[in-house]
Amino acid sequence: MTMIAEYVEGLPNICGNEEAIAQAVRRKDPVYLPESGIDFGRIKSAYAVALHMHQPLIPAGGNDLRTAEVISNLQHMMENPSVGDNHNAGVFHWCYKRMGEFIPKLVHEGKQPRVMFDYSGTLLHGLRKMGLNDVFDSLRTITCDPQYRRCVEWLGSAWGHAVAPSTPVQDYRLHVRAWQNHFAGIFGEEAVSRLRGFSPSEMALPNHPDVAYEFVKTLKECGYRWVLVQEHTVERVEDGGGIQGAHRPYRLVAKNSSGDSLSITAIIKTQGSDTKLIGQMQPYYEAKGLGRVDVAGQSIPSLVTQISDGENGGVMMNEFPSKYQSVIHESSGTETPPVNVTEYLEYLDTLGLKEENLPAIQPIMQHRIWQRFKDGAGPDALAETIKKLEAEDNRFHVEGGSWTNNISWVKGYESVLGPMEKASALFASKVLDKNVSPSERRYRNALYHLLITQTSCYRYWGEGIWVDYGRELCRRAIDILNHDF
Repeated sequence: MTMIAEYVEGLPNICGNEEAIAQAVRRKDPVYLPESGIDFGRIKSAYAVALHMHQPLIPAGGNDLRTAEVISNLQHMMENPSVGDNHNAGVFHWCYKRMGEFIPKLVHEGKQPRVMFDYSGTLLHGLRKMGLNDVFDSLRTITCDPQYRRCVEWLGSAWGHAVAPSTPVQDYRLHVRAWQNHFAGIFGEEAVSRLRGFSPSEMALPNHPDVAYEFVKTLKECGYRWVLVQEHTVERVEDGGGIQGAHRPYRLVAKNSSGDSLSITAIIKTQGSDTKLIGQMQPYYEAKGLGRVDVAGQSIPSLVTQISDGENGGVMMNEFPSKYQSVIHESSGTETPPVNVTEYLEYLDTLGLKEENLPAIQPIMQHRIWQRFKDGAGPDALAETIKKLEAEDNRFHVEGGSWTNNISWVKGYESVLGPMEKASALFASKVLDKNVSPSERRYRNALYHLLITQTSCYRYWGEGIWVDYGRELCRRAIDILNHDF
């Protein structure tokens, strides 16, 4: 395999290695089950925990917003410890690397630790730029060393922590590919070949049919086998009702207005207070009360899957380390062990279970669309159907579903969405439409600036300095696109 650099001409290597990445993700042989050591035929249930880590990049390296250096929010916290919760920055730093301490210790104690990781590209770049190389050294050990790699599953992510429902589909595809490029530069192509699962930022699943279809298409093209979805963001295909039995895999079906259809395996994250659930390792205790279930005539272990921020909140900062280690001690080798999702799915492969055998689900509210919409009638007819449904019911929307039901990623963000959309349109017309090579520095520089404008934080907070940050980053991206192309 070729060696992919982590940085090229001072920029994170987020493009230009597409052929090497495509070759790596074509690997289809089991990557976890041969090394697993778990007797899936004997266990009755299992649990999987994922840690989401993210820090945005912000123009805060100086007093003048228009000229301030783009730095990690973590660096800003460290440089301003007396403001708000910034005193937690040092603990955050430890949180980003500490699993590299826990996993080897537990393995050497004869236990079977498991963890899944979801790190944003902006976090990884920010950490490296700060010189926090200890984080990477720690993570590389458990990611690449054959002694430990069975214990850790990395989940693909959008490089700039963009939310899929309201990010232009061509840009979202760039985020997903950028993350794979960057990850390869840090951990190597063998680690890329082990990527199977995907974690959408903010658990945001598009429910507009054409956007949802492109979302699934992107994941499939980038080699992903399964996606993590929030329980209340999906519905049964047959009747639009809620799913029955969250502790088994499903088949997420995405159909567009032209009648094209794709599917991908979906793993359900159930509702609940995320950091408390992970911090107290509740997935284990929930799984202990479950048994094997029948799927397409096969008896399989139930699986409880949860994800939460890996650093935010007192529970995760202070209580999780000891609780994680004590639960791994208690559950290793039992009828309810910790697992990672891909090794679980690879076990299902050995039973002959295929994706088409799994119960079908789709993004929320699509059942109502398909009741009215003539299959394959096209985008204009779809827009008209959606317009009528919105007029009849103000609760109906196609803005997607997220980890919380009370946040729209569109309404109220016009002041930052406008500049974001302008930067996106310029990138499409000046770079993508003109087939500028991703190997060129000007492409990489423009892409880097485009992706950081689409970080969800600039919308999540919705007002004040975060909107100012977002608008300033958009201004810089637009200037670069107008100047360099």
